[in-house]
Amino acid sequence: MALNILGINHRTAPVEIREQVAFGPQDLGGALRALAGLHDVQEAVIVSTCNRTELYGRFDGEANHRARDWLMDYHSLPPATNECLYSIRDERAVGHTFSVACGLDSAVLGEPQILGQMKDAYRAARDAGTTGPLLNDLFQQAFSVAKLVRTDTAIGASAVSVAYAAVSLARQIFANFSSHTALLIGAGETIELTATHLHARGLSRMIIANRSIERARALAQRFQGFAISLDEIPSHLADADMIVAATASPEHLLSRTEMEVALKLRRNRPMFVADLSVPRDIEASVAKLSDVYLYTVDDLQNVIRENLASRREAARQAEQIIEAEVARFSRSLRVRDVGPTIRAVRSQAGAIRDDVVAQAERMLASGRPPADVIRFLANTLTNKLMHSPSTGLRSAGERGDEDILRAARRLFDLEDD
Repeated sequence: MALNILGINHRTAPVEIREQVAFGPQDLGGALRALAGLHDVQEAVIVSTCNRTELYGRFDGEANHRARDWLMDYHSLPPATNECLYSIRDERAVGHTFSVACGLDSAVLGEPQILGQMKDAYRAARDAGTTGPLLNDLFQQAFSVAKLVRTDTAIGASAVSVAYAAVSLARQIFANFSSHTALLIGAGETIELTATHLHARGLSRMIIANRSIERARALAQRFQGFAISLDEIPSHLADADMIVAATASPEHLLSRTEMEVALKLRRNRPMFVADLSVPRDIEASVAKLSDVYLYTVDDLQNVIRENLASRREAARQAEQIIEAEVARFSRSLRVRDVGPTIRAVRSQAGAIRDDVVAQAERMLASGRPPADVIRFLANTLTNKLMHSPSTGLRSAGERGDEDILRAARRLFDLEDD
């Protein structure tokens, strides 16, 4: 098979080492061509994310050492980095590829982003002309396996980030987001991820409030929302069906009194509120108000813990699927590997056939009886086709090579004596 993966990931190295080994999008094309240009490296794909950098290639033996040296030299890595690198070959490499695509090897079990990152990496390698039959089949099959795992298991059904958990809980109150408004307080990573999930689920209207109005505007523009300052929050509270707060404020940004006013204006329509901040952005007593469903970061962590347990069970099911798919993929490669031999045997047999048929046609043209020609054709064709196998078997018998003899009996479907 000669499939090899050389890599580093979140399990083998901290971020300060991983970031030194990463490939930026602007460098990927040149790096791929340089890697594929190494002696005996026939195909190459580079997957580089925040949690891993992996070189996928069709190479073996000394080429594996050359790829390792190339990686170290390319990034001018210190010798100690060598200890963080791992190398995986053949069927284990196939299984690893499928596991990565399914999110089973991710820092967050079952996260779906890695599949898109792998597709981007494969597309970049195709554009650079560094893929071939092996890696084309491997990555296409990995994408199919990932889809199968997502369909047949619950690996991606449960929330495992506070942002996703908050949006999932909101869906229990508002089944359809297309007619609702969300007020997001803050403009950091958690709010950005929350906005991404809400936008993906068709949220009608998004308001982003932040101390820095410029940051709020920059985030709001990405999701067709609009920005306000923190001082403007009270005037927009009544419009908000959902509120998600995640800031670093040392004091409360929303009081119970402000929420009571908003609820009256809303005529007691329900509000979903997720306070993801520590210290909290929203007064705890807001939870006592009717028609307010308030969740803190601790509430969401409990949901996440339960969901991680669910994902681990789904991961066990996914591993069984992957094991079966690895076996199937390996069988298909073995069949493909024997293809040139089968074609050579058939080509040789075809040449013998054509030669004998030409002789038979000349015999018929010279007036020989058809019965004689048929016997000549059958005997000569049999003798010529069996000459090389018979010679090889006699030679094996002289050497006492029982493996060849047993293989011949299986190949020709002969009963054992």
